[in-house]
Amino acid sequence: MRLPLQSLRISILAQLAFLILAAMLLISVVMLTFQEHALIQGKLQQGRLLSSTLRLHFKERGNSLRKGPQLKPALTRLILTAGFSGASVMDQKGRILFIAGTAGELRQKGIAQSRQTLATGKKTTRFSGQTWGVLWLASDSLIISAPVLDNGRIQGSVTVWSSLQNIYRKMRRSGKLILIYILLNTLILISVGLYLLSRSVVKPVHKLLHITEAFTKGEALPFLPDSSENEMGQLNRSLKMMLKKLEENKQELQAHISSLEKANEEIRKTQAELIKSEKLASVGRLATGIAHEIGNPMGIILGYMDLLKRDDLTGPERQDFLNRVETEIARINGIIRQLLDFSRPAGGEPKETSVHEVILATLKMLEPQPLMAGIEPDILLRAERDTVWADPNQLQQVFLNIIINAADAMEAEKSLVIMTSVAGNTIRIKIKDTGTGIPEKDIDGIFDPFYTTKPPGKGTGLGLSVSYTIIKELGGTIRAENNPGPGATITLDIPLYNGESGGGAGHRA
Repeated sequence: MRLPLQSLRISILAQLAFLILAAMLLISVVMLTFQEHALIQGKLQQGRLLSSTLRLHFKERGNSLRKGPQLKPALTRLILTAGFSGASVMDQKGRILFIAGTAGELRQKGIAQSRQTLATGKKTTRFSGQTWGVLWLASDSLIISAPVLDNGRIQGSVTVWSSLQNIYRKMRRSGKLILIYILLNTLILISVGLYLLSRSVVKPVHKLLHITEAFTKGEALPFLPDSSENEMGQLNRSLKMMLKKLEENKQELQAHISSLEKANEEIRKTQAELIKSEKLASVGRLATGIAHEIGNPMGIILGYMDLLKRDDLTGPERQDFLNRVETEIARINGIIRQLLDFSRPAGGEPKETSVHEVILATLKMLEPQPLMAGIEPDILLRAERDTVWADPNQLQQVFLNIIINAADAMEAEKSLVIMTSVAGNTIRIKIKDTGTGIPEKDIDGIFDPFYTTKPPGKGTGLGLSVSYTIIKELGGTIRAENNPGPGATITLDIPLYNGESGGGAGHRA
């Protein structure tokens, strides 16, 4: 778990570098701006002093400036030494008495400004042109012009001009030095800041990560002493309290889970007992019907046994009576065997089961029962696929419960229809009767335990509830609805088997 810590350090480093660089650059911009302003103001002061000097020379010598060539080199050196590009002196008629500097656009601008000063009699300071300064565009040149007055009368004008490129070049050289200074300061400040922040933030966070990792792995909580009163100390103490509470909740949750597992196990056992009880109840009821059904063949067998005691029977007659006795005994054995097979405890293990075979076996078992008297089931097994993953004994118990309920509900008109079809990935079984139907107020509760409309002693009220539980465990559904005419229909949807071992919704075809 080093990645989060490294990411935190990188994040702090990046943000610290950004803040320091932004601050240093802002400071450098302010410094350069002030420096530029100071240098230009200094240039203005120099220009005004130079202009005053030339005005004094003009007052003292007047037109001798034109005739005195010995003065021109001295004045030119003075102008260039002051850092100006040129200067001009005009008399009151606009004649140039003195001019210095190379010819060019700036010189022409200076001469024009000098004549304008003669006309207005006012001092002027003009910035002209545009060039790239240090950080942005700035003026390219400076022109300072002033009139020469004698007792309030204009005697001439003096103009000096200078390019500002030298100032910008010096400032750009200073900017490079400032940039180097900024980078060095940034590196030093980042190193110191990262060290201090690592001590006050990163290392405490690393300790907290160590605590949380140990808690995740289930180890004893390695709480470290922390007496600091800052936010990190408060966070450490809050985390300790939270993890301690989580540990208590975890233990409490584990206790609840164990309790729920025990409760679920008890529910499963109770459910199994409930299914077994309902099955035994069905067996008891079927056994009552079988007693009557066995009585008839037993009477026939006793009659044949009396006939066999006679001495006047021929060999073929005796053999015929014995064959008929054997047939009746086989009939009794079949009835008892079906009941025994159904009542035998189920293995509880699901397997590939044919729904159609289970339906037919259930009807065959119910055929001799008195409750099926007068009922000729209409069997419409139309499903192309009928294999499901289920315990066939439990599935038979479902069909048995539903068919017995249908038979009990029918009185005068007795019609029982059992049909199957494939609906998507499920097989749909519909069992339709012509009984009394289900009261609309009870139709949503017929699958609740102990719901019954039968008189006492004829039903437990668990048949449909157990059937609901069995179908639900198979991943299917069961529902009831009243027919448009008499009776009701129970519809079951059970997932089809897709060839993989397992059952329920996850193994549908």
